[in-house]
Amino acid sequence: MKTLIKLLNSEKATEEEAAGYAIRTAARPVVYDNDGNVALMNVSKYGYHKLPGGGIEEGEDELTALRGECREKIGCEIEVFGEVGQIVEYRKMFKIKQISFCYLAKVAGEKGTPSFTQGEIDIGFRVKWLPPEQALQLLSSDRPQDEEGKLYIVPRDKILLEEALKIT
Repeated sequence: MKTLIKLLNSEKATEEEAAGYAIRTAARPVVYDNDGNVALMNVSKYGYHKLPGGGIEEGEDELTALRGECREKIGCEIEVFGEVGQIVEYRKMFKIKQISFCYLAKVAGEKGTPSFTQGEIDIGFRVKWLPPEQALQLLSSDRPQDEEGKLYIVPRDKILLEEALKIT
């Protein structure tokens, strides 16, 4: 996978600080449906949108995690058709270095129902399928009401969607 798309370091962590951070890996897709729309998650409690995806659990590889996250978050089986690259975040507030492996995927079969956790339900997760340009506009206009969304999630996912649109 191509190296770094972007290093997100909104809190200005030094290399020395980041060297001591725990490492978290994640798999994130831009998922297209048969109409050319992309999946976007609405996080209504905090006023922003995000792409599906999440952490890679111990014993999982990137693609297994990616498929599992898509079943859970958007209720769909997917077929991966390309790589976008990696995004690295130094999250000083959590003392983690997060490495997201980013892919292109399309829905395989019918769209189903997401299996949100209670925590995700509590913060208002909802799936939207939007034309890619409209999804990018939403990410660009979001004003998250929490620090994690503002400093990391929305900027990361905006970069990922912009990069994906350059290659699809």
